[in-house]
Amino acid sequence: METPALQAVEVKGARIPLLGLGTWDLRGRTCARIVEQALRLGYRHVDTAQLYENEREVGDGLRASGVSRKEVFVTTKIWPSHFLPPELERAAKDRLVRLRLSEVDLLLLHWPNPRVPLAETLGALCKVKREGLARHIGVSNFTVAMLDEANSLTTEPLVCNQIEVHPFLDQSKVISACRRHDMAVVAYSPIARGEAKNDAVLARIGRSHRKSAAQVCLRFLVQQEIVVIPRTSKLDRLVENAAIFDFVLSEAEMAEIAGLARRDGRIVDYSYSGAPSWD
Repeated sequence: METPALQAVEVKGARIPLLGLGTWDLRGRTCARIVEQALRLGYRHVDTAQLYENEREVGDGLRASGVSRKEVFVTTKIWPSHFLPPELERAAKDRLVRLRLSEVDLLLLHWPNPRVPLAETLGALCKVKREGLARHIGVSNFTVAMLDEANSLTTEPLVCNQIEVHPFLDQSKVISACRRHDMAVVAYSPIARGEAKNDAVLARIGRSHRKSAAQVCLRFLVQQEIVVIPRTSKLDRLVENAAIFDFVLSEAEMAEIAGLARRDGRIVDYSYSGAPSWD
């Protein structure tokens, strides 16, 4: 079986491992331990954020793993209350202090903030990249219109849009926009916060491959070259989530899973000043 580290999406000079570890809501020793275990298992992508208040523990787990820093793709995100240029620059530096890293691989705007002109925020984000604090930059929870605007304003490549993606939510419009702008799609909540485990279609397809419904769910996404960052605090789930590169879903199976998508399947619907008008 190929290890997760061998599978990646390459866009605009960034090589983003297809499987990452999401760390939302992980705290303290649990967070550090699960990051360490994931990296020892072969994960090479870890996602955190200013909002999560666990960057220090993520950094501790990275160092405890013994895996070389240059082999691990570290993503963090800046919260919208820090989108004014001076605040964004301070927040970016603070991320590195907490992680105890000299740079992150990917720095994202966590949610849109209509209170601050996007041109100003992106200008500061691009400056942070030029100063070497982040190897790559991108956005999260951006709609089609926001992606178009961001790409027209930025002076540095935007390499991804991190959004909620799973089989129960129709994200076809924004995924198409990401492809058009040569941006990777990074899926948070890729197992729909456990909903996938209870789906009969995913379970049936899983049985034919000797896989779980959750593994089928993740395979459905990575087979479309969508990066997945499932969050877990359990070692057995880490192992299960990584075992998605040794089977292939047929075209018929992919189509059947795609048929589960619905417009009202969103789980996360929050932003700094009201949810965006979703596509």
